[in-house]
Amino acid sequence: MRIVHQAYAAVAVRLRLMLDRSEADRGDSPVPTAFIVVGMVVIAVAVLAGLLALANQYLAAAPDGP
Repeated sequence: MRIVHQAYAAVAVRLRLMLDRSEADRGDSPVPTAFIVVGMVVIAVAVLAGLLALANQYLAAAPDGP
């Protein structure tokens, strides 16, 4: 049971330090980072959709077989 109390105390202290404004590493919030990640996902999906369309076009133009 002692390890549970130690883990709880460690998590509580870490959360308090993370939420304390005087201990912030940088002045920005995580919201812009989330926007960047979402933007990268949108771009990746667009690239994959373009590659899929290109592959389908290539396969449609290929001869049927011997």
